Amino acid sequence: MVRKRLDEKDIRGGIEDLEGWRVEGDTITATYRFDRYDAAVAFAVRIALHAQRIDHHPDLLIQWGKVTVTWTTHDAGGVTRKDLDAAAEVAQFYRSPG
Repeated sequence: MVRKRLDEKDIRGGIEDLEGWRVEGDTITATYRFDRYDAAVAFAVRIALHAQRIDHHPDLLIQWGKVTVTWTTHDAGGVTRKDLDAAAEVAQFYRSPG
């Protein structure tokens, strides 16, 4: 199923309540910070398991004390509703660890 690419206004509206999320080209991205490397890795694993369940996978960059998450829908050529929903889930994971 090909998803509909959103325009920039809809994307910005979709992330305005998601702290730290920003538009970068044809993606949305956020960086989450942690006090420990293992906490960052655990957060990335939680995202990865969720991505498998929804069959939609972000780019994840794990560094000491931080994880950068980037969503886009490649077959739509940009950000779709599915990306916004996934970003909201990631934000919720960060607010409610575990």
